[in-house]
Amino acid sequence: MQERQIDIQTRDGSMNTYIFHPDGDGPFPTVVLMMDSVGLREELCDMCRRIATVGYYVLMPNLFYRGARFVDFEADRINDPAYGNRRESWWSLIQQVNHEGIISDFRAMLDHLRSDAASRSDRIGIVGYCLSGRFAFKLAAVFPDVVAASASLYGVKFITDDPDSPHLDAGKIKGEMYFGIAEHDSWVPPKMIEQLGEVLRAAKINATVELYPEVHHGFAFPDRRVYDKAAAERHWERLFSMWDRNLRGRGISHTA
Repeated sequence: MQERQIDIQTRDGSMNTYIFHPDGDGPFPTVVLMMDSVGLREELCDMCRRIATVGYYVLMPNLFYRGARFVDFEADRINDPAYGNRRESWWSLIQQVNHEGIISDFRAMLDHLRSDAASRSDRIGIVGYCLSGRFAFKLAAVFPDVVAASASLYGVKFITDDPDSPHLDAGKIKGEMYFGIAEHDSWVPPKMIEQLGEVLRAAKINATVELYPEVHHGFAFPDRRVYDKAAAERHWERLFSMWDRNLRGRGISHTA
C-alpha cells in the first residue's frame, strides 16, 4: 500500500493532506475521509488504511490547516481542568471551519484528485465524523454530480437555523446518503433525528438513517473510551456496502 503526505493549495493556504491507496497504477475508486473535531492523528490514519487495503484511494485533509498543521489533543480529556488552555485553542480552531471554507477546500481536493492518475475522480465517496458529518451532507448537495455516496457518522449541526444549514439543500443530492447516529449523543437530540427523517423524506433522496443503540458519540474510534467494537464494525459494513454499490458499481458488501 502507498502512503504519502502532500500539501494541497487552496484559496486560503496550504492544506496538509494524507493520501493512501493500494499498490499499482489504478485508478482506484476514491473516498474522502473527513476528520472529527479532534483533528488528524494516527487513529484516523489506521481507518484510512483499512479503507485503502480493500482497493480504495483515500484522501484525508487537515480541516484545521488555517490555524494549525497538527493538533495534539486527547478527546477523552476534554473535561480535564488541566486541559483548559489547550481546550480554548482547540475550540478556536473549530470555529474557523465553516461551510464556505469547506466547499472551497473541496474544489481544491477535486483538482488534486483529477490530476492524480491513481484516483478515479468521476464518482467520489465522502465520510465525515462528528464535526465533519454536516460537511459530508453539505458537499453531497453542492457537488451532486461528483459525490456518489456520502456518510455522516454521529455528525452534528446538520439542521440549524443558519441560512447555509445542510438540510436546506437536501433536495439537490443525487447520490446515496447514510446517517449513523449514536443513541446517547447530546449533540443530536431525538427531535433533530425526527426532523432529519422528515427532511430526507421530503427531498425524496436515497438516504438511510440508522440509530446505533446503547452507544455514545465517538463509538467508531478505537482509541476512545466510548469505542464499541460491534457498532464500529457495523458502521464499516454499511460504508463498504454503500461504496461498493456506488463507486464500484456492484451491489455486494466488501469484507474488510
